[in-house]
Amino acid sequence: MDFNVKRLAADAGTFLSRAVQFTEEKLGQAEKTELDAHLEKLLVRAENTKQWTERIMKQTEVLLQPNPNVRLEEFVYEKLEKKAPTRMNNHELLGQSMIESGGEFGPGTAYGNALIKCGETEKQIGGAERELIQSSAINFLTPFRNFLEGDFKTILKERKLLQVKRLDLDAAKTKLKKARMADGRGALIGSSSILQPRGMVALPYKTKQNVSALLLDPQAEQEMRMTQSEFDRQAEITRLLLEGVSSTHAHHLRCLNDFVEAQTTYYAQCYHYMVDLQKQLGSFPSTFSNNNQSSMSGGASSISVPTISVSASLPSVSAGRGGSAASGGFNELRSSNGSRKARVLYDYDAASSSELSLLADEVIVVSSVPGMDSDWLMGERGNQKGKVPITYLELLN
Repeated sequence: MDFNVKRLAADAGTFLSRAVQFTEEKLGQAEKTELDAHLEKLLVRAENTKQWTERIMKQTEVLLQPNPNVRLEEFVYEKLEKKAPTRMNNHELLGQSMIESGGEFGPGTAYGNALIKCGETEKQIGGAERELIQSSAINFLTPFRNFLEGDFKTILKERKLLQVKRLDLDAAKTKLKKARMADGRGALIGSSSILQPRGMVALPYKTKQNVSALLLDPQAEQEMRMTQSEFDRQAEITRLLLEGVSSTHAHHLRCLNDFVEAQTTYYAQCYHYMVDLQKQLGSFPSTFSNNNQSSMSGGASSISVPTISVSASLPSVSAGRGGSAASGGFNELRSSNGSRKARVLYDYDAASSSELSLLADEVIVVSSVPGMDSDWLMGERGNQKGKVPITYLELLN
């Protein structure tokens, strides 16, 4: 193997001079070339950008995937350049459980049907969440990660090279300073005269060290000029890269807008799904009879189920007026003391002899009876007659 001994010795000498200069700076025994204020500010801004980008990325990943084990698994698959296995998210798992339980209780029952509808809605929300994660990963997390793994690593490389050039420059300055100090001491010694015998002229006296200093002075000056030029060139390269952080901020701003838009779409979809679900559940019975207590006491024991009032403040989702129209129809029926045809929405088993059992999708005649509870109407099917809950009914025109 062919070794360049001179090159190796020169590199070793350069490395040693840098180490000496760095150590003396730390000990306060050597001067240090300071960067200009503008470049220092750019370095601080780049470092802050790196730190906050890492922090925002980490918290966004936690938001999109709260499970740390899943995040670790996805990280490993990403490093191995393999696709992570597809798994159901929490909303989809909940939806699946609701659908299965609704099938067990029976889709023909009010409770089973409600579970199935809730499960389908949870699955829709799970799908919307999956789209949010995918969109955020592409339009938000990936550009942030590219900055950390690409542009900022280049900035770090050039900043380290600038530090090396600064050490070389300060080492050359120290070397030139020492040479000039030695030259000055030689000049003082040379001005003195040594007494000679009569008839002899006094000769200037210079030691070998003084002569070496005179020879090194031009060499040290040339080395200092060369290192100064390399330092200035590297400082300019670093400055241009650091000023590019402004473009990075502008790009990250666009990514942030994309992330906000993805979140807006996700929450609007969730709102729309839940409003539709609430409409469907609003047509379900709001009172449930306890058969055991009814048979023992002869009366109906009701449990009120509260409903959530939904505000239609979001511009992209319309709440509709179906519920208020149905309520208005029942109120009109009570005030007129007449009768109307109504379609049965769900099966209903009579809890007492005063009630009428119902079958889903059949049409009966309903009327209002003075003194009857507002949640009930009198239903007629041929010769059969009895009380029916209005939440099981849909009035027909």
